[in-house]
Amino acid sequence: MHEGLEGHEAHPDEPWTLPVAVTMSILTVLVAMATLLAHRAATDKLLLQTKATDQWAYYQAKNIRLHEMQIAVDMLGSLAPAEKEQAAAVREKYLKEVERYQDDKGEISDKAKELEAEGAHISRREDRFDLAEVILEIGLIICSLTLITRKMVFWYTGIALGAVGFVVALTGFFVH
Repeated sequence: MHEGLEGHEAHPDEPWTLPVAVTMSILTVLVAMATLLAHRAATDKLLLQTKATDQWAYYQAKNIRLHEMQIAVDMLGSLAPAEKEQAAAVREKYLKEVERYQDDKGEISDKAKELEAEGAHISRREDRFDLAEVILEIGLIICSLTLITRKMVFWYTGIALGAVGFVVALTGFFVH
């Protein structure tokens, strides 16, 4: 009844197969976690880049309005209108708008730069997670060579690379 299961048990003369298989399973889980963290960081980076782009577009819109107001102020100051008092009042109104747009531009620019800096930070995290993923995958592959070659050096090398990949993934949380 159990004839089909004979080849699936660890052979007494090969006690290392179970620890190697467990190591490979652990490395596989770590690869999946590093991949997930890298994908989330990439998504966060894209969102921040989009927000920064939106801020710069808003900045440009304010800049265009500022120049329109400056043109209006210049025109009202250089023309000789029939009603000088009314023209002076309108010119003063536009001067206040120019000041407001200049103030707004500074705040918008600061916000855009802040978003860009945060995006650069997230990008560095993403790079660490991607690197960890690659190292862990290489460790997994090298570890699997143990099953083919029956040479323990591959298992030890896979464990070492797995540890390095794990540490690299952890550094992704501490990147500044």
